[in-house]
Amino acid sequence: MSALPFLKFAGPVITDEMADAVRDTIISGWLTSGPQVSAFEAALSNYHGGRPTRVFTSATAAMEVAFEVCGISPGDEVITSAMTFFSVGNMIEKVGATTVFVDCDLVTRNLNFDQVEAAITPRTKAIVPTHMSGLPCDMDRLYDIAKKHGLRVIEDAALAIGSSWQGKRIGAFGDIATFSFHPNKNMTTIEGGAAVFADEAEAKRAEVLRFHGITRLADGTRDVSVAGGKFNMSDVSARLGLAQLEKLDTWNVHRQSLAHVYTMLLTPLADELGIVLPSPAHPNEPTGHSWNMFCVLLPFDKPWQSQLTRKQFIDAMHAQGIGIGISYEAMHLTSLFRAKGHRDGEHPNAERIAQQTVTLPLHAAMTEADVVRVVQALISFLAKA
Repeated sequence: MSALPFLKFAGPVITDEMADAVRDTIISGWLTSGPQVSAFEAALSNYHGGRPTRVFTSATAAMEVAFEVCGISPGDEVITSAMTFFSVGNMIEKVGATTVFVDCDLVTRNLNFDQVEAAITPRTKAIVPTHMSGLPCDMDRLYDIAKKHGLRVIEDAALAIGSSWQGKRIGAFGDIATFSFHPNKNMTTIEGGAAVFADEAEAKRAEVLRFHGITRLADGTRDVSVAGGKFNMSDVSARLGLAQLEKLDTWNVHRQSLAHVYTMLLTPLADELGIVLPSPAHPNEPTGHSWNMFCVLLPFDKPWQSQLTRKQFIDAMHAQGIGIGISYEAMHLTSLFRAKGHRDGEHPNAERIAQQTVTLPLHAAMTEADVVRVVQALISFLAKA
């Protein structure tokens, strides 16, 4: 085992000042949604150009409510990528719509928009792109397609808080964007998420849907006119989110510098070692990547390395004190969607990514020396394989 401290593949930075702010909120006696939630929503709105914002217990909850706000229901089709986290397909199915998968680009891992256009039918109601690892998809192409066909867009920006397209933050324009504040994201509320809307009326409807469908009447009583859930964020989580948001841009710049070191060290060896590196940036937005993850494809399918498995790699890196993740499996090949008729070979890029991807450590507490350590361990392993 390594004598060095274990290097997590992801994790939050929580300072003493942040912990103190959370403690103050706890002892204030106001634990559930209250003034801190209102302040956090206002700060997120300001961060995204003043757009209406509501926070939730998770990004998954935010997405479910966004689908309901858009009226997506049985009989509708929603187009999304086969390379995305499970929450996207799950929520499409949960509201009763049909998930229509398309493939992704092998390097950016974002939606293949040619396939998106080909998949549109009279039943298509929305497109859900995932900004993979924090790299925005081609927003111009996305919204051109949506406008042409009259489609809603619910952006899965769970990995992309602070990312930008042509100088505008993701969420500051477009239709609806949902964000995650899970501890593995660029900022955290422990658990939590948000949705940023283009329309205040839709934000208010989301507010009703996230808390039992309740509306308050003039006489102080309550009514329910729609079946809502319970997805409201606590003030405790919101207070941590306020403190984290203040540091977000600084942390994202640091993440960009760490990703640059990874890219600089691995690029000269990529062809020799059979590694596919992630796209450093979209050509239209060289600094818009917030780098939630640094995922590479390793040559687990090469004939001369037929005995090399991802499990062996992960175990070997763990033995060196280095944490490794997997991001992501191919959504269409889960048991849920195999039962609906999906099979291997439908989306080759997503399937290759699912088979070969490993997520290398990348978080704001890391140093460039940590990146060097990871790269050296990776190269050593592949050289021995």
